[in-house]
Amino acid sequence: MKNKNIFEVEGVVINSMPNATFKIKLENDLIIDAYVSGKIRKNFIKIMIGDKVKILLSDYDLTKGRIIHRL
Repeated sequence: MKNKNIFEVEGVVINSMPNATFKIKLENDLIIDAYVSGKIRKNFIKIMIGDKVKILLSDYDLTKGRIIHRL
């Protein structure tokens, strides 16, 4: 069963960390951890500091997200 409580937000990458995880500053000045989705890894899309990205957040844990698109 899919989770219906998922939010899409945009943010800016402020730090790159090991294992393809990033610190993201959201539009509302909240800083979260995010990891790269499988399709981005599969297509070798590079994410650099300063890039705008689209993130999926679940309502279970609003401090972690998944990067789904590089803008």
